Formats: sequence, C-alpha cells, structure tokens
Amino acid sequence: MANPRLRVGAYYAAWATVCATVAGAIVAVVHTLFFSAHADAAAFLLTLGGDLATALGLAVGQGVVAFVVAALLAALGRGLRTTVLLGLVIGLFDLGMYLLQMTVPATELGWGPDLGLLAAATVLITVAGVAPAGVRASGA
Repeated sequence: MANPRLRVGAYYAAWATVCATVAGAIVAVVHTLFFSAHADAAAFLLTLGGDLATALGLAVGQGVVAFVVAALLAALGRGLRTTVLLGLVIGLFDLGMYLLQMTVPATELGWGPDLGLLAAATVLITVAGVAPAGVRASGA
C-alpha cells in the first residue's frame, strides 16, 4: 500500500474490528451468564461459543465497512484523523446497542435492520473522522 491514507484506513479498520469484537465479547459473556439457560457445561460453552462467533462476524463486517469508507475517502484525497478514538466509539456504540437489545428485547429490530444500523453507524463514525482538507491525516 503506497498510499499513506489507505494504510491508515487499513489500520483503522483493523482497530475498529478489535473494538467491536471486544464489545461483542463482553455482551456474549453477560448474555451467557445471566440471560440464557443451560443445563450443563456443554450447553454453556455452546451458547458462549455461538455468541462469540456472532460477535466476531459482526465485528469483521464493521471492519470491512470501515475499510471501504476509508478507501473511498483516500481515493478522494481525504484521510482520517483520531482513528484510535473512532474505533473506540464504534466499540462503545456496539456495546450500547447490544446491551439495550439484550435487556429490552422490544428494541431488537431483526437481522436486516440491525445490520443496516451497525453499517450506518460505522459509516457515520468513520466520516466524522475525516481530516480537514490540507491537514495530514495520522493514525492517532
């Protein structure tokens, strides 16, 4: 990757994936411990593993969205700034959304709208980090 903006975008996408994964893992553990019934250790591990796999899948999807948006911005000659903060905001958004849906089931919209909401939040958070024209973007 010769383009420094694209390199920052790739690192940002990886960081956003990590932050979203941590948020999903926290909720997976809370869900498995307090919001699901399991008869034995095998059922506990099956529930936890399924929740962790779902969280990882959602996080990777958000990382892809973050990279695509960052790549489009790089193609337009724009870079990102405060990428560490942006990734943390994505993780906090996910944590809040997942906890709300877990504790108030009526807020669960279904897979389609949920995926759209996660993607839209990722796009908006990423675009919020666009460096002003003429400012060199950095990864911190």
